[in-house]
Amino acid sequence: MQAVSNIHSLERPRAHGMIDFAPLFMRQTVETAQSGTTIFFEGDAARHVFRIVRGNVRICRFLPDGRRLIIGFLGAGDLVGLSFRNRYMFAGEAIDDVAFTRMNKRTLEEELQLVPDFRLQLLSQLRDEISAAQDHMLLLSHKNAEQRVCTFLLHQLERNEGRDGRTISLPMVRADIADHLGMTIETVSRTLTKLVAKGILLPADKHQFKVASRSSLARAADEDPDDEFEETDSGARYAGIRYQ
Repeated sequence: MQAVSNIHSLERPRAHGMIDFAPLFMRQTVETAQSGTTIFFEGDAARHVFRIVRGNVRICRFLPDGRRLIIGFLGAGDLVGLSFRNRYMFAGEAIDDVAFTRMNKRTLEEELQLVPDFRLQLLSQLRDEISAAQDHMLLLSHKNAEQRVCTFLLHQLERNEGRDGRTISLPMVRADIADHLGMTIETVSRTLTKLVAKGILLPADKHQFKVASRSSLARAADEDPDDEFEETDSGARYAGIRYQ
């Protein structure tokens, strides 16, 4: 499966002892892209690797019948476009206003040769991406609608580095989530409304939810619950609110 060679989240795991690749891009000029802009197109010559400085990017592929498949979502600190092929296998599109730097692929390869730790870390990331791709295939083939949404929310919670460990940020629109999970927009909205009614999620700021019960969210995703976290306020008072 080709997805693993194009998507790498290399900065956020730094808290777990992993290496921050930002120093490799310090000499590169910061560029910007407005919401909806395509940073690189599927099929373009893969000459550059991009590092997201600010904002969010969706990685997508278009099927022959015109349907869009979103492979994943990336944010600040992530690398994208690191392809083993001569052309990008996916497109990178700005979800909101994005700032990024780019490095010539050959230059990056030379830098990696000079710093063995970076090269070894990159190989580790490739292994992680293979595992993530396998997990996503399992999600699409074996999980129902609620389990898919809850699995996605758990993944976003882990990526968000929430200060309280409970805030989920969703900068993407519902159509993006639907195309990522192989669902309809209506089903995504109904499922979020259902999770609020059950008291698993609490509405927060725009594009955000609070997880009232992390263990309940994990069980709803058909994952092992994390008993480390205490339950918080009930979301029963939000029953009846519909989220579009």
